[in-house]
Amino acid sequence: MKEYLVFRLFGPMASWGLPAVGGDRTTAMQPTRSAILGLMGAALGIKRDNEVALTDLQQSICIAIKQCVPGSLMRDYHTSQVPSHNNKVVHRTRKSELGEEKLNTILSSRDYCCDGLWTVAISLTPASVVNLDKLQEALKKPVYTLSLGRKSCPLAAPLQPVLVKADNLKAVLDTEFPALTRSHKEDALWLGFNGRVTYFWEGDKAGIEDVKVLTTHPWDEPVHRDRWQFKQRAMHQLSVEEVANVSV
Repeated sequence: MKEYLVFRLFGPMASWGLPAVGGDRTTAMQPTRSAILGLMGAALGIKRDNEVALTDLQQSICIAIKQCVPGSLMRDYHTSQVPSHNNKVVHRTRKSELGEEKLNTILSSRDYCCDGLWTVAISLTPASVVNLDKLQEALKKPVYTLSLGRKSCPLAAPLQPVLVKADNLKAVLDTEFPALTRSHKEDALWLGFNGRVTYFWEGDKAGIEDVKVLTTHPWDEPVHRDRWQFKQRAMHQLSVEEVANVSV
């Protein structure tokens, strides 16, 4: 049997960043690998400039996700000021940009998932230099404040991290957590559960056996954090109908 660290993510707003084009910052409907790595790194207290520790973490964990409720999409339009393009001037900081005498106003957007609910399962790779007990303790008592993709997207419920042993990845992701409201039935009504859930996982495609399994290649594997560079990875997914838990 394989051991997993399982926890849930819920909040009024989440932003799972996708490759940015121009001023638009779109979001995936499920947590990206880079977002989960960032969450775990913050819980462990790893600083952004500690490349060795971040790389060790990245190579140590394998991630699977169950999208229980994708939430609704919200787009936030806002304006920002930027200087005119000048080949002779290189701005390395936002302060440097705002120091220009003439600034232009541009429109940009940020996308968010509202009231989404996800279950995350972490397993260790053969090259792991961490253990699940340490990761569990870090999630219970994180060094840095945790968020759902952006600092402006705080958690709205405890992560409730638990260690689970199982041979079936789907059974692991189906781990039940306490109701967010007074009952699971009320949760389903409040969150607008539509009866369909989606599983996402990396590694063995047969981790969840079904003829309807799809394989995609999202750009969410960190390569260079200072330059915000990412590469593609193989991710498998399966959407199925699921009866909501309506127990009181």
